[in-house]
Amino acid sequence: MNFRPFAAGAVLGLLLAAPASAAVTVIGGGLAEDCSHAAFAGKADNDSLRVCTGALDETMDARDRAGTYINRGIMRLRRRLNEEAQADFDAAIALEPKLGEGWVNRGALYVSEKRYQEGMDDINRGLQLGVKEPEKAYFNRAVAYEGLDDEKSAYLDYQQALTLKPNWTLPQEQLLRFTVTRR
Repeated sequence: MNFRPFAAGAVLGLLLAAPASAAVTVIGGGLAEDCSHAAFAGKADNDSLRVCTGALDETMDARDRAGTYINRGIMRLRRRLNEEAQADFDAAIALEPKLGEGWVNRGALYVSEKRYQEGMDDINRGLQLGVKEPEKAYFNRAVAYEGLDDEKSAYLDYQQALTLKPNWTLPQEQLLRFTVTRR
């Protein structure tokens, strides 16, 4: 089979501006839970960032602290504060290296910076560890594959993202750019 995306460069630039991020659920009340809700709601405003930063002053177990770093990192990534986002993802990975979302989100950051191989390596690690929203990992890995000129793998990962979340429009839109032919 031959896979060819249409206008890959132009669309790829749009995708890299807003990678799909995988937030972490933190429960138990307090600011950490509020930070989690804000991250899942797609927020990145100053108040939400302050809530997440304040949450890190609270007493919590390592998993919830790592999740809070991830959630704040997602908000920083949405604001294109890449250095700060990476610091949060690195802190989360150092605390809980078996929490796949830390790896997947740092991979998304790398992909947004066109560091495709590094991004793919982190996303693969996160997928191996397991994540609650693997469709986002597959979507970002598809973008990385396109950046590495591997259209077939990109197509397959967009397909996998859509299989996992059938009504998600982002992979649907990307798949429309491909023409699949049999050889």
